[in-house]
Parts: sequence; structure tokens; C-alpha cells
Amino acid sequence: MAPPRSSITAGVKVAIILKADQRSGKLTEGIVKDILTSSPTHPHGIKVRLVSGDVGRVQKIIS
Repeated sequence: MAPPRSSITAGVKVAIILKADQRSGKLTEGIVKDILTSSPTHPHGIKVRLVSGDVGRVQKIIS
């Protein structure tokens, strides 16, 4: 289960899955710049934009 929106804030390091990588399941790590999903949860993960500019859905938070 993907983490809820309440646990994701700008500056947090996360692993996201990019649209192009959904079939392979390849994760991309980075720092959250913007949260793009407005709802509190999403079955595929909260959509975010990383500092690098990559956009994807959060699969896990990296501490």
C-alpha cells in the first residue's frame, strides 16, 4: 500500500514509479518538490514532482 498524502511533504526523500516504468516496476529516488494529488489517498500512490523534474507516484518514503 502506498503511503497517504499526510505523510508526504516537500523535502522528503521518496521512491516513485514513473509513468514509463509502470510495467517494469522500476523505482526512481528523489526529493519531493510538489505534491500533485489533492485527495488524501490514491490506490496507485500520491503523484508528486521531484526536484529533478520527474513526475510519478510515491511507492515508499525513504528515511
